[in-house]
Amino acid sequence: MGLELYLDLLSQPCRAIYIFAKKNRIPFEMRTVELLKGQHLSDAFAQVNPLKKVPALKDGDFTLAESVAILLYLTRKYKVADHWYPQDLQACARVDEYLAWQHTTLRRSCLRALWHKVMFPVFLGEPVSPEMLATTLAELDVTLQLLEDKFLQNKAFLIGPHVSLADLVAITELMHPVGAGCQVFEGRPKLAAWCRRVEAAVGEDLFREAHEVILKAKDSPPADPTIKQKLMPAVLAMIR
Repeated sequence: MGLELYLDLLSQPCRAIYIFAKKNRIPFEMRTVELLKGQHLSDAFAQVNPLKKVPALKDGDFTLAESVAILLYLTRKYKVADHWYPQDLQACARVDEYLAWQHTTLRRSCLRALWHKVMFPVFLGEPVSPEMLATTLAELDVTLQLLEDKFLQNKAFLIGPHVSLADLVAITELMHPVGAGCQVFEGRPKLAAWCRRVEAAVGEDLFREAHEVILKAKDSPPADPTIKQKLMPAVLAMIR
């Protein structure tokens, strides 16, 4: 059996891996794991990833969890273009710096924006107070400013003149609040121009394909009560 990727394109790290593999013509079999149906919590999926999270990779008898680890595995195995994860020591360190930073900052802010603005009230039928939503969106704004000031600055891409894993991971995160209807790029011309450059670098058709699911998040049908009960603890842990 060749390379298998267990993904749900509702998930931002899954989208990063999907775009990366497609863009670099890495042959893989996609195994869809539907998060909103709780398929990631099944005993069957636990055989692939005991952490019960997507994304997950299976390459023959080898299995791997965690999106950054998977991206680096694909980078090394398939010897993709150097700009994705540069061999230059300091450029590589900058990619590592961003990947280490984003887990508890941009990812958290973007997740909370999506769930507080759309998924809790629409999918789970749970109201979110105006005060909580305002706090969440204010936190997102602070994080976006950090992304601009610390990482993007006046460069074409987060690390320098070429697109890298850092850009791919960042843009797929930002599409979460975009999918929730947040005007992420309004009043941020540098960030908006960067977004257009990343989209062009990976290809507009591939970018749209990868984000089709998240851009329809607002249309999610209400969760079945059994599924809601199953998902609630994991959701609350994810966005706290």
